[in-house]
Amino acid sequence: MLQKMYFGGIILISIEDNKKIQGYIEAYEMYNLFSDNMKDNMALYMFNKNEYICREDEHLENMYFLVSGKAKVSKHLENGKSVLICFYNPLTIIGDVEFIRNDVTDCSVQAIESTYCIGISYDIVRSKLIKDCKFLLKICEYLGDKLTDASNNSSINLLYPLENRLASYIVAFANTNNDNIKKFTFKESYSEIAELLGTSYRHLNRTLNKFCLEGILTKYDRGYVIEDFNKLLYLAGDLYK
Repeated sequence: MLQKMYFGGIILISIEDNKKIQGYIEAYEMYNLFSDNMKDNMALYMFNKNEYICREDEHLENMYFLVSGKAKVSKHLENGKSVLICFYNPLTIIGDVEFIRNDVTDCSVQAIESTYCIGISYDIVRSKLIKDCKFLLKICEYLGDKLTDASNNSSINLLYPLENRLASYIVAFANTNNDNIKKFTFKESYSEIAELLGTSYRHLNRTLNKFCLEGILTKYDRGYVIEDFNKLLYLAGDLYK
């Protein structure tokens, strides 16, 4: 059963499926995060491709645990531009920093494919989990790992050529459901992608043309067909993990 709600500018689609929630809890051993069984306080939410799980500078209604799908994390800078921070994969906690700081969201998180999150209301998080030493310890460990990843990712735009950054971005968004045909289409404009990857429009265009000349991509209509996915994976490495 689906239930659609609106919170600020965010569309929340709640799915009433206890069996599915239990499956995710077991798959990711989420019971190890808490001292008590929190299943009764959990709700399952679905975010369609391109929908925002949260937007920068807004209050979160829930703490989310991303259990299926993938999301892009970006941040606006003081100069008006945006920068790509990282990608979120299962199992990722969304709202941990906001929980500690008791503040608005620091970044925007956008689903890049159908994504499912288990949510726990912040009313519960702040009234119950704030007293749970096991949960607080896990949050500290998780924030430590997140800080390390953030430090690594912040160095990417400075130390890695655009080829590597662009390859990683394409791999993240590529439609790989068909083993024979892998397609990729930019959702944003070239100018917006250039901003996210910390480069210029011209450099982005030159690099895409280079990928085409090297047989990695083939241009089609509004997007690209990935001809050499292994080469793209090699170039992408572990960037923006």
